[in-house]
Amino acid sequence: MLEQNLKKYRISKAEYETICDLLGRSPEGLEWAVFSALWSEHCSYKSSKVHLKKFYNKNKIVVGDSDENAGVIDLGQGERLAFKMESHNHPSFISHHQGAATGVGGILRDIFTMGARPIALGNYLCFGEANNSNMPRLVDGVVRGIADYGNCVGVPTITGRTHFHKEYNNNILVNAFALGYFAPDQKVVSSKIPESGLSIMYAGAKTGRDGIHGASMASESFSEDSESKKPTIQIGDPFFEKLLIEACIEVIDKNLVVAMQDMGAAGLTSSSFEMSVKDGVGLLMDLQKVPLRDNTLTPEDILLSESQERMLLVCKPEHQEQIQQVFEKWGLDAVEIGQTQKDKNITLTWGEDKLLEIDPELVVEHAPRYERDYEKLSPKWESPKLNTQRPSLPDVASKEWIYQQYDQRVGVRTAKDCSQDIGVVRLPHSHRFVGVAMGCEPEVMRDNAWLGGRDAVVRPCLKLAFNGFTPLALTDCLNFGNPEKKPIMSEFVESVEGISEVCKILDVPVISGNVSFYNETQGQNIISTPATVVVGLSDNILNFNSSFTQAEDNVFVLSIETQKLYENLASTMSAIKSWSQNADISSLAMVSLKGLSYTLEKMSLKGDGVKTQSMPPTEFYQFVVATGQGKEIFDELLKLEFICVSAIGKTQKAQINIEEQSLSAKQLNEKHSKVWRDFLGRFA
Repeated sequence: MLEQNLKKYRISKAEYETICDLLGRSPEGLEWAVFSALWSEHCSYKSSKVHLKKFYNKNKIVVGDSDENAGVIDLGQGERLAFKMESHNHPSFISHHQGAATGVGGILRDIFTMGARPIALGNYLCFGEANNSNMPRLVDGVVRGIADYGNCVGVPTITGRTHFHKEYNNNILVNAFALGYFAPDQKVVSSKIPESGLSIMYAGAKTGRDGIHGASMASESFSEDSESKKPTIQIGDPFFEKLLIEACIEVIDKNLVVAMQDMGAAGLTSSSFEMSVKDGVGLLMDLQKVPLRDNTLTPEDILLSESQERMLLVCKPEHQEQIQQVFEKWGLDAVEIGQTQKDKNITLTWGEDKLLEIDPELVVEHAPRYERDYEKLSPKWESPKLNTQRPSLPDVASKEWIYQQYDQRVGVRTAKDCSQDIGVVRLPHSHRFVGVAMGCEPEVMRDNAWLGGRDAVVRPCLKLAFNGFTPLALTDCLNFGNPEKKPIMSEFVESVEGISEVCKILDVPVISGNVSFYNETQGQNIISTPATVVVGLSDNILNFNSSFTQAEDNVFVLSIETQKLYENLASTMSAIKSWSQNADISSLAMVSLKGLSYTLEKMSLKGDGVKTQSMPPTEFYQFVVATGQGKEIFDELLKLEFICVSAIGKTQKAQINIEEQSLSAKQLNEKHSKVWRDFLGRFA
């Protein structure tokens, strides 16, 4: 019986012995489920927490996500932003459409549970190689899942990254980002419960059987049979989510809510235990009162279900009726299922029958903390080699087929969309602009984890600075293989330290994030992929640089020497931002690791090409700049001796002439479209 329980609840023998020590006996009844969920890697961060403390997280922060669902930064003028990035890798590989869709829904709830209105979405996707037989179906399902949920819920998708590599054949990455906005008169809602004698309310959709044991499923490697894990995948409804957003923001604006938490990973278990332990306030909850869509659910099922679009609210008893009226107006359930109590224990009942009584600190605060074995990698300054050959399809093709499926302009705040190097939205109160840039190059991480972690911050910060933005703060989604393997853990530690070091230099705090371990199938790990999103601010954008070339411009390549850039990061970033705000630039794009030729072709997709006369030496950090002026426009930047500028040609109407290739913009677009038609095998 013991061995069966250990296997069912994915608890190791050593962890079982620790539980016995904490309880003074063997776990019983619902205790197995509670420890299983909250001691999973997904919920407890037991292999990473010791290293996540290294992150630079000072300045600008109103709230960090170690305390709440997402981080919040202060923009001044009464405005604040909440944002976060999370993974839905395992669910998306098992059930492509629903896994990706519920990833979007989950990250949105992390934002609006704090009272922020979601104003933008982004995604970072990694797929396997094109000739993998499963990949067209995976790509199609994931993209449609993201589009279906984001489009229906009415939040624009403004930026994203998509990579293809054979090391993602058996473990794809689906990372979702959400940005939320607090107007000057909106408050930040905490998940901390301040006192006893308050009502606990369940709000939103009814609880079903989907997602049970989802947190523990996401905390282990895949074997051959992923089909059997489908019942652990959540099923979302974006229309319910839209209603839930409006209902939650309304009760917050009416000052009816004391605390709020969404039911994400591990469902009601994590939300209730985490809320209780923060300020030591106990909870008494009757699971029989939870609204169900399946009456065969057991108390354990109810605790572990990860059914979507559900929230846990704490309010004063006299506000219950008003909250119910608001949620009823939006067609949603809102019922009292318990009360907060002076006794710090969590007590669960089924009517009059007591099912569980436990000190939540035993579960949350005493979760395992593993210091996995790792070694210090030798720092290497050698810049990664840029591609001299064309990358394999469809990695080389324009990602327009993907992002055209997303509604990028709903809400009428989008100033730069997925077609550009960065996404930009306008703030409704101050009319300032927020820029969003994504980082992490898997090709760099594969060869040089020391530089890869640093580059995951520097590259998006450079994109923001060249567009006139001051980088403010960062969120991350750290995707790695099996942390029990020393090389994987070594790369994890190296990237965390690299991210933190650069963030400290640039004064860009890490305000939120997520760790996704065990991206491994039958012993094969993904490329270590610490994806990042940096958010920046600009008071105004006078010169709105496009990532696409315009007619009759001179074209230059601006190259930055890697090591010296890192030695002068803060001053260089400031100089670039100042220059970009004053320079007369018609278009600008960062050269990707696929090479200059690829970047020029991508810049030419909208109608104007580049006729090249010469190609500059390759550097890791390069930008293509098109301007009506001559080389003197770069005088300010050239004072930094590690930046050089090479004139490579001119833009020209209609014809694209890149390295002896001559195509019209129409032909170029058709070529890229054909790549996707051939790959997916279903789009005419």
